[in-house]
Amino acid sequence: MTISERYQEFIAWFSKNMPLAETELHYQSPYQLLVAVILSAQCTDKRVNLITPDFFRRFPEAESLALASLDEVFSLIRSCSYPNNKAKHLLGMAQKLVTDFGSIVPDSVDELQKLPGVGRKTANVIASVVFHQPAMAVDTHVFRVAARIGLTRNAKNPLQAELQLVKHIPGKHIPDAHHWLILHGRYVCKARKPDCQQCGITEICKYYQNVLKKNLTNR
Repeated sequence: MTISERYQEFIAWFSKNMPLAETELHYQSPYQLLVAVILSAQCTDKRVNLITPDFFRRFPEAESLALASLDEVFSLIRSCSYPNNKAKHLLGMAQKLVTDFGSIVPDSVDELQKLPGVGRKTANVIASVVFHQPAMAVDTHVFRVAARIGLTRNAKNPLQAELQLVKHIPGKHIPDAHHWLILHGRYVCKARKPDCQQCGITEICKYYQNVLKKNLTNR
């Protein structure tokens, strides 16, 4: 199977079986999604969704967050991972959003990365989910699953994986493909023990084919 054929089959299967692929983070505005994605770094979406209701009641927009104290922000997010750093990032993000962007979340990946706490992955998520741009955010799930399936080859870091993915996935499918890979990694192609019996793409998966070969060899 060529790399192009693998991508074609990947897109065809998920387009049919997961036509609605969306983030599991709860939000009602670009600002709220930005906060949620910053909080989600090395933290589960489930935990973030428990934190954000109280957070957004207290800080419904960037202006109110920009005026907050660091201690107040920390107290609301203390149950997430790395709350000290994230509190600083959230406060800095809100202040810069107000002073430099008129409280409007920018739609450019480059502009988004000027905000504290916003790296390339977070910027790509916002650009893709909010502004429907062909931006591929590569988190641990995407990086792992793309390599296992065989969509990426010898990618040493998220940027290399991102560049390979966007090279082969048509722009209109990139926002969905990001969620396909995340959700597949979260519920089927798990890190420690992939559930190949529940997977619908074993025929195109390099990992599964290697497991199959190993089992046949050991018989």
